[in-house]
Amino acid sequence: MTYEEFNQFCEHLPATSYVRQWGDSHVWKVGGKVFAIGGWQKSGDPAFTFKTTDSDFHFLSDQPGYRPAPYMASRGMKWIQQYDASHVQDEDVLFYVKESHRVVSLGLTKKLQRELGLNQI
Repeated sequence: MTYEEFNQFCEHLPATSYVRQWGDSHVWKVGGKVFAIGGWQKSGDPAFTFKTTDSDFHFLSDQPGYRPAPYMASRGMKWIQQYDASHVQDEDVLFYVKESHRVVSLGLTKKLQRELGLNQI
């Protein structure tokens, strides 16, 4: 997956915003909170970082092409980086990016969730 494809996908998730920061990475936020990052790979190959649930973190940490996200995971945060596309399907990464959007949006205040039209029953 290219950064352009990643950005197009994230752009269509509800209530997102985009900024280039942290070494010119593609940073996507929901309600002002980061849920996905495209970049942070020293080799120059595309890499995608996203927040996970505890169970997905433990599962993905042992899967080829994924690793606990540098910097974030070492601080106890449940973030995974997809760094080797040869072992990973784009659809799988997009599933986890969408799930990250959901997980982060659930951490927003109920008021902000309502204002943004998120997680409404």
